[in-house]
Amino acid sequence: MTLSMERTQVLIVGAGPAGSVAAAMLRQQGREVLILEREQFPRFSIGESLLPQSMEYIEAAGLLRDVVEAGFQYKNGASFVRGERQTEFDFRERFFRDATAPGWGTTYQVQRADFDHVLAKGAQRMGAQLRFGHEVLSVEPGETPRVTARAPDGTEYVIEADFILDASGFARLLPRLLQLEAPSNFPARGAIFTHVEDNIPLDSGFDRNKILITTHPEHVDVWYWTIPFSNGRCSLGVVAEKTFLDRYQGSDRERLQAIVGEDPNLTRLLANAKWDVMPVRQIMGYSSNVKSLWGPGYALLGNAGEFLDPVFSSGVTIAFKSAQLASECLARHYAGESVDWEREFAIPLRGGVQTFRRFVESWYAGGFQKIIFHETQQPDVRRMICSILAGYAWDAKNPYVADTGRRLAVLEEICSA
Repeated sequence: MTLSMERTQVLIVGAGPAGSVAAAMLRQQGREVLILEREQFPRFSIGESLLPQSMEYIEAAGLLRDVVEAGFQYKNGASFVRGERQTEFDFRERFFRDATAPGWGTTYQVQRADFDHVLAKGAQRMGAQLRFGHEVLSVEPGETPRVTARAPDGTEYVIEADFILDASGFARLLPRLLQLEAPSNFPARGAIFTHVEDNIPLDSGFDRNKILITTHPEHVDVWYWTIPFSNGRCSLGVVAEKTFLDRYQGSDRERLQAIVGEDPNLTRLLANAKWDVMPVRQIMGYSSNVKSLWGPGYALLGNAGEFLDPVFSSGVTIAFKSAQLASECLARHYAGESVDWEREFAIPLRGGVQTFRRFVESWYAGGFQKIIFHETQQPDVRRMICSILAGYAWDAKNPYVADTGRRLAVLEEICSA
C-alpha cells in the first residue's frame, strides 16, 4: 500500500517543553514547523519545579505572557531540611553584589499538565502546526529524513523534512528506534510520587514560594520533594535507589506514605493532607544517556537525549537550553552556513549538563549537603552556588561552572573538616 506523503521544513516529535519552545523559536525565524504529539493534552507529567534560567528561554521564545497569565505558583528559591538543620537559597541572591546581573531570579512551580498545554497552545498561536494523538512509528535519518506516522484513526502516512527534532521526553523515540541509547553512570534510582491537597497551616513556617527538599533522617542518599502549587495542592515524592524502595510492601500509595512517615518534619507538615487527589505513580531507572545527541538530519532535545536526576529540578531547564541551541543551529543552516552540530550543539549543551551532574553526584555522596548545611558560609561562594541552583549552569564567568569538579571538591573538603 502506498502511503500519502507530506513535507515540512522542521518536524518536531513531542509537544512538551522542549518541543513547544523549539517550535516557537523556529516560527520566529519564519520556519515551517510541524509537531507530532502521541498524547492528547492536557496530560500528566512530572518535573514541576522550574528554575529561573528557564524564564529566559520562555521569554526568548515569545511565550512569556502565556506563562505569566496562566496563574502558576510563584517560586523564588529552594529550602533544604535534614533533621533539625534547615537552609534556604533565595535565587535573587545572585543579584546581591551585582544588581545588573543578567537573567531572572524568580520563576514558577507548575502542574505540568497545565504548563505543557500553555506552551503548546503558545507554539500554535505562533503558527506551528500541532497534531495531537499522532504517533511516529519509524524514522529514516539522512540528508532528507523521513518518518512514518499514524493518525488517531489508524491511517499511516509519511512526512519528509529538512530536519527532525526529537522532543519525545522519556519516550526517547529516536534513541530507541536508532539504537542510540547508552547506559547512565548513575545507580538505578526511582521515584514514587503523587499530588495531595496539603492543607499546610499558614503558621507552619512553610514557604510556598520555595520548593522543599528534605533528606531522609537516616539515609543521606534518600530525599523527598514537596512542591506547592497555587491551588492548595502540592507534588510530593521520594527518590531513592531501587533497593531501598523495594523494602516497602503494599500499594504505591502505602509505600509512599510509609517512607514519608519516617521523616518527623514532613509527617508534621502534612498531618492534614488529603491523599485522594491523584493516583500514586512511580518511575524506576529514569537516568539515561545516549551515544550522540545528533545525527544525519536530526538532533535530540531534553530528556530524549539525557536525563540526570530530579534533585535540582534541572530537567526543564536543560530541555529549554537544548531547544535554544538547536534553533540557533537551524537558523545558521537556513542562512546557508555550515553547521557543526557537535561543536555548536552537543558540546555546549553537555557543558551545563556536566555542571549539574557534578552537583548531583556530590548531593548523593553527601558532600554537597555538608556544604549547604555548613554553619559558616562565605557570601560570594554562596552566591555562586545559588546561581547554579537557579539554573545558570552555562555561565562560564562563574568559577563553579568553569571549574566545577575542582572547586566543589575543595569546598567539600573544607566543609567536612
